[in-house]
Amino acid sequence: MSQEYASKQPQGFENHITKVAIVGAGGSVGRYLAESLVKTGKHQVTAITRADSTNKLASGLKIEKVNYDDTDSLAQALQGQEVLIITMGTTAPQEQHYKLVEAAAKAKVQWVVPNEWGYDTENEKLVKDIPFSDVKLPVRQHIEKLGISWVGITCGFWYEFSLGGGSDRYGVDFEKHTMIFFDDGKTPINTSTWHQCGNAIASLLSLKVLPDDENDKAPTLSQFRNKMIYTSSFNVNQKEMFDSVLRVTGTSADDWKVSYEDSIARYKAAAEAMQTGSFSAFVTLMYTRVFFQDGVGNFEASKGIENEVLGLPKEDLDEYTKAAVEYAKAGKLY
Repeated sequence: MSQEYASKQPQGFENHITKVAIVGAGGSVGRYLAESLVKTGKHQVTAITRADSTNKLASGLKIEKVNYDDTDSLAQALQGQEVLIITMGTTAPQEQHYKLVEAAAKAKVQWVVPNEWGYDTENEKLVKDIPFSDVKLPVRQHIEKLGISWVGITCGFWYEFSLGGGSDRYGVDFEKHTMIFFDDGKTPINTSTWHQCGNAIASLLSLKVLPDDENDKAPTLSQFRNKMIYTSSFNVNQKEMFDSVLRVTGTSADDWKVSYEDSIARYKAAAEAMQTGSFSAFVTLMYTRVFFQDGVGNFEASKGIENEVLGLPKEDLDEYTKAAVEYAKAGKLY
């Protein structure tokens, strides 16, 4: 596709995104996306929700209640929207994603932000080794087939959620005071806070859609068309996470039971346990695979990140470690 310019568009063309719809605006990451978009003051944000949903939503949102099984109901709710952002849980039926993008096409939505928000699903090793990862690419291809543009956000695992959610994630169990290091605990990965995910989507959708003309070198939404954007809060290893935990909790390593596990052996054991239908084993497998020493979790090193282009803030590790501790104590992390 040849480069388009705003100056060459028909009269009435608007070079900024204003109308954004979000599926999952009351969910773990969705609420932060919605809040950040509203705070820009540049977007009219609509939450697409089930008629019986009881999720608490951010103030400033328009609410459209729909029947997710009815494409016409979804399409009607999406009329006039320029962007559809999809956030759904791991166990959400995959066909729901297809229904949403088909409804978006019917409503003539121009952009879709698909349900990514995690590890790099364009990394062939991860797609091969983590079950259910292979469903992502067909959705992106289907979006393009429908004539819609997409832009995905790869942010790594959510830091607060992963650190505070138990030993099957980042190896920390705050309740039991245990720490499991995978291999030597020094494998760096990229990980993002929920706030940074919100910052990323708000910054992205605040960019101009097209450059004004051939002399305009400012970043635009169109430069990311049908691509994945890589963003991150921290490039950090388990040892550094644990040091942060000790600072925040005012404890020493002697106050914790520390152990080490071979990452490959841990992965294989989780794969076997998954055969019994254990969801916990899937979580263990997924997280452990990202910590293999082949560097797949460190996408910043292999692909770079767009933090500077999007103007994302630098965050304080201890601040969000503290948040993880508080979430864990409150039992807010499933």
